[in-house]
Amino acid sequence: MTAAAPPADWAPHTFERRPYRQRVARGPRADRQLREITVALPPFIRDRDYPIDRPLAAMTTASAGDLGHLDLVHGRTLEALNHLQLRAEAVDSSKIENVDASLADYGRALLGVGANASAVSMASATAALTRMIRDAETTRSVRQEAILRAHDDLFRRHPDEAHRAGTFRTTQNWIGGSDYSPVGALHVPPPPETVPEYLEDLFAFANRDDVPTLVQAAIVHAQFESIHPFIDGNGRIGRALIHAVLRRRRAARHLTVPIASALVAHRERYFAALNHYRAGSAAPLIAMLAAATSTATAESWRTAAHIKDLRNEWHTAVGGSRPGTALHRLLDLLTEEPIVNVALVTERIDVSESTAAATIESLADARVLTRAARSRRTPVWLAQSVLDEVEDLSRRIQASSRRLGDR
Repeated sequence: MTAAAPPADWAPHTFERRPYRQRVARGPRADRQLREITVALPPFIRDRDYPIDRPLAAMTTASAGDLGHLDLVHGRTLEALNHLQLRAEAVDSSKIENVDASLADYGRALLGVGANASAVSMASATAALTRMIRDAETTRSVRQEAILRAHDDLFRRHPDEAHRAGTFRTTQNWIGGSDYSPVGALHVPPPPETVPEYLEDLFAFANRDDVPTLVQAAIVHAQFESIHPFIDGNGRIGRALIHAVLRRRRAARHLTVPIASALVAHRERYFAALNHYRAGSAAPLIAMLAAATSTATAESWRTAAHIKDLRNEWHTAVGGSRPGTALHRLLDLLTEEPIVNVALVTERIDVSESTAAATIESLADARVLTRAARSRRTPVWLAQSVLDEVEDLSRRIQASSRRLGDR
């Protein structure tokens, strides 16, 4: 039995037939002979208001309040929490796109000391997310320049996509269906010549201050996904946009809760909510984002406490450390950078290479650090207990999201 469509509360996409021809004949006959496609044209939203009902308004207000409280209590005092949350967000946003790698490989990619393609992609997603959040914080706006630079962060190391890194598409793209043409596609975005006008409209909406924050973040994300302005990377850049809106609106001034960890638990529901948006119903995605934010926030409280406990355990394991010493500064660093090498430690705690190496060895002797496998020539060291917490944060958010979704 097919589930009933949610009630319309937003302007639906319209559809238009357009001529189409492959630039290079490829694929089965149906792809090579395709001469006409139906493109989806999103509504323009610059001045549009969302008619939020009371239950959804209460839900979004509560979620934003929970996030603001976490940020107020831990945002300034526990910088490590933001680093771990940000990494969890980048990792799980990549998993939604079926990009996955071990945290150890991901750490190697962050250090630039060699890793597989998936790990490099995840590290690149972290750089893109960080750039967009920082730009929104410093400029108090969501900007095209930041999105293009973030896309360059995401793809400049990609062997097949580097030539398109940081550029909007100039050809027709599509979602689902054939690899060779829009035959059987689930969504055919607007033609490439319309992308600049649609993005100008989107940024105008994203920079308004009279729309409820989580409503604005959800609609900006969904509209971006519908425009699909890049050939690849739209999902990860689009989810980073959620955090750019939250930071611009000061919903959180310091922390980046891992919302994607909740979304990956309901991947199909998330994609369905984007489809509902195209059909004229924004409520499912807004509600999903509000629930994801609340769940990620609640579990981040637990992680904040765990980080403090870990730091105290390390202090005991090394027999105590005096503030200002290399040992003390490295223990502080490990709570936010749990994968290190000598070069990183030298730079971040401002010591010589020999002091960095000796301090790392002392923490290895105390079993705070362990050497990563396959890193004999260029040693990489892991604070495994922190990495376990990153994975556990993601698992807890997903498990909580599934429990809520089953009610």
